[in-house]
Amino acid sequence: MEPILLLTHTELDGSLAKPALEALSAALALGGELTVGLVGGAVEPGANLAAGAGAGRILAVTGEAFTQPRYATDAVAAEALARAAGATLMLAPATARWSRALPGVAHRLGGHIDTHATGLAAREGSLELTRWFYRQRMEAVLTRATRPWLILLDPGCCAPWSGTAAAAVQVENVAVEAPQPRTSVSGVIAPKADEQTIRPDAKLLFVAGAGWTKKQTDGAVHVDEAQHLILGFLRAAHASLGGSKSLVDLSGEGQAVLPFMTHLNQVGQTGSTPRHPKGLSTCCHGEEPHVVGWRFVTERRAVNLDPNCGWARGKADVVYVADAFAVVRELNKLLA
Repeated sequence: MEPILLLTHTELDGSLAKPALEALSAALALGGELTVGLVGGAVEPGANLAAGAGAGRILAVTGEAFTQPRYATDAVAAEALARAAGATLMLAPATARWSRALPGVAHRLGGHIDTHATGLAAREGSLELTRWFYRQRMEAVLTRATRPWLILLDPGCCAPWSGTAAAAVQVENVAVEAPQPRTSVSGVIAPKADEQTIRPDAKLLFVAGAGWTKKQTDGAVHVDEAQHLILGFLRAAHASLGGSKSLVDLSGEGQAVLPFMTHLNQVGQTGSTPRHPKGLSTCCHGEEPHVVGWRFVTERRAVNLDPNCGWARGKADVVYVADAFAVVRELNKLLA
């Protein structure tokens, strides 16, 4: 196997986040000589993890300028690490930071980059990359002769490395002159943890369909109650929220909507394809455009009053023919 460079950025405390540990696990499975390149203000905890995993070399670009994500500084750091390592294969987690910077780095190195990789395998001395096309409907296996070859691995596709950290024998600091930044980070504004509805690491994905905003058995619309039930379940179960396209599009049609539901929550053919261990769909028809987003959810269950909905036709492991309002109301009582 060719020499491999794993590019990753550290957190503020110098540790490696889950996507980085997943990429580390994927790189180790390939069996080639592994070099780890770290970028960040502090790198010692991450370097110790890389040493514990058995990395042959550990390179680092450190300094205050490389603490915050910024294209100019990230690109120059990644380029310097790539040239110092001399590796022909470069692997990185597909975080927002690397997804923004590494395509430009591939151009600077005269190489090629592939994004959204979901699997890697060494076959007869060459590397095969697996990814999905056409909204996760077609799976392709790719290999390239172009070198260097940069690969961005989607989070959630590999088990994160979980070994024991060891003291890094030697971290080779790569000298980089950071370009003068034109922007500065003054702070981070984020919603409270219990107000966050998109949780990529959640064990459960809860998907709401347009049925929550339609007339119920009493002939009335109960959007306020739907909002209370859904948010209560998300907080109690620490679940991530998804929505069907029909639901997130309601705001443009002048109909009653769930105020916390946006297009960022959309799951399906024109939305996201999350990877959660379990999924629960409520008030959703289970038609093909919706189900495409569930392709990587391991265990799928659905709640719908219609026994002939799309979920019942072999697309869900379990279908509960019941009123979603009553089911979620009872679940919230049990979770409380």
